[in-house]
Parts: sequence; C-alpha cells; structure tokens
Amino acid sequence: MNNNLKHRTASLIIGWLYPRLMSTYGDRGNVIVLQKIAENSGLEIRIKKLEAENNVSELADCDLLFMGGAQDLQQEIVNKDLLTNKGVVLKQMIENGTPGLYICGAFQFLGNYYKDSYGTTIEGLGVFDMHTESFKNKPRLIGNAVIRSKIGFRGQGTEDSLVGFENHGGRTFLADKSQAFASVEKGFGNNGKDKTEGIHYKNSIGTYLHGPILPSNPELAVYLLEVAYEKKYGEKLKIDFDNKLSKKAKQVMLKRNNFNY
Repeated sequence: MNNNLKHRTASLIIGWLYPRLMSTYGDRGNVIVLQKIAENSGLEIRIKKLEAENNVSELADCDLLFMGGAQDLQQEIVNKDLLTNKGVVLKQMIENGTPGLYICGAFQFLGNYYKDSYGTTIEGLGVFDMHTESFKNKPRLIGNAVIRSKIGFRGQGTEDSLVGFENHGGRTFLADKSQAFASVEKGFGNNGKDKTEGIHYKNSIGTYLHGPILPSNPELAVYLLEVAYEKKYGEKLKIDFDNKLSKKAKQVMLKRNNFNY
C-alpha cells in the first residue's frame, strides 16, 4: 500500500465496544481488517477493548469506534451500561464526528427506542433518529444482501455495491429516509419495506450487514480509517488499497446474486 501519510508517527486508537458480549456473528473480523489495513498503511494502531466494567474515561480518547451484535441477554447487559454509564460520552463523540461502525444490535441501541414482540419499549440512546420494532407473527429477516452505499467510496460521487448477510428480527424505521446508509438491491434492509439499509449520521454508520461487512467490503474500512485520520490530524489521508482477492470474492458474491461489479 502507498499513501500520502504526512505524520510518520501517526497513530489511531480503535475502541472496540463490548467485544466479549457483542460479537455473536463473528464481527470481530471487522476489527481485524481495520487493524491490518491501517498497519499496512503505516499507521500505528492500538485496539482498546471496552467492556461493561471499563471506566467511561477509557472511551473518550478513541479515534474510531466499533460495536457488533449479540443475543437478547447480552444486549440487556450492554444497554444498561450504555444508559447508566458510557452512553453520554458515546453520544457526545458521535455528535462531534468520531467515526464508528455499529452492527445490528449496536445499530438498534443508538436509536430512540426498541419495542420487543411483547410490546415492551426499551429506551435507546437517541443518537440516531429512528426506532426498531419486533413483531411476534413476522419472521426474521435472513439472507444474503446486496446494497448500494450512498457514500461513494471511490471519491467519484457514485454509489458502490456492498455485500453481506443479514439476520435480524427487529424492523428499523428511520425518521428521515435520506439518512439511510444505502439502498437495498437484494435482501430486506432495515425493515423489508422501504428499501433503506442502515443509517449514515455524521461520521457514524449503522448497518444490519454481517459477513463480516469489512472483510467483504474493505473499501468501507478504508473510508472509516481515512475519516478517523482526518478528524484527528486535520489533514486528508488517501489509503491506496487494491486487494485482488477481496475484489474477486466480492465479484463471486455479486454474480451469485445476479449483479455486475
């Protein structure tokens, strides 16, 4: 990899929120990809694991955040810690532009509320203007997904295809659909109805795509790292990433779902 790294001792701290509780679907692969791409670009990387028992002060100095998904019991523990401990600082960081990737359950936590299949409303952090509902008589939204991101990772203002796998019972509804991270080409997305997928708010991305999403779509990892670097150092960084194996794997996935890449 070649890049225009000006700070030869540049470093980033990646805050991995609740790795012990929120890693049900192998989403630790996202952290591995962030670390490897950053290191290959000459960035010094520190992975800070932030569990419920960690002090909130350890969160505040992170440059890039990640949180994965989990089952109901684990999510209850995490939600309690967010509402009573780390949530205020996390919300401030997101509002101040700290980039982050929030998968599935983590994505839901950051909304206004989650209503479970019994009608119980669980308070969220209210960072993202959205809510999630689970319905007793509706099936889980499961399967391969192809989405078109609105970010335009190649810097050309064009939409890019991303691939992944979704598995969620909750249906998420955005108050402002223009904030969607992507549009759905194949699969269900946020709710199986309005063709929205995830959310892109300031520099944070919420999504239902597992896979994990970053090994399947390393251009998203590059984007997050570039944003984190620019926010910390006030200068743009262009990470030159061209992984032929990743591209080939993505081409296979898209072809299987009748898409050209």
